Amino acid sequence: MQDHPHPSEIIAAVARFLKGTVAAETKGATSFNARVAANALEMMARELDLAPLAEARELKSLEALLGVTGDLPSLNAELSRRLADGTLDLSTPGLADHLWDVTLTKLAVDQPKYWGYQAALAERPEQHP
Repeated sequence: MQDHPHPSEIIAAVARFLKGTVAAETKGATSFNARVAANALEMMARELDLAPLAEARELKSLEALLGVTGDLPSLNAELSRRLADGTLDLSTPGLADHLWDVTLTKLAVDQPKYWGYQAALAERPEQHP
């Protein structure tokens, strides 16, 4: 294992090549597919950079909210169950903040330039991933 470059830096470089060279020097479906591939690589680079901290923060938030420990899939299933049966609702302290944080983090990975995400960040800058 090497220290530098980080895998996300390598992925970003390949994405730049696809967008800047391949897409620019080809036409039609090849150019389009190069841009799609570059976008997918950029999303994976953001996932590598943001996911470890975001998942740890989500786990801690869920444990505090639910009062139990576990893994993310189990705790998210429990959250869903409690929301469905009415045990938790938006009046539950911390629930709205948890949902906002998780949603903004997912958008930071998937669509960081999405105008709705940018508007939400302007309203809730403390929850930027």
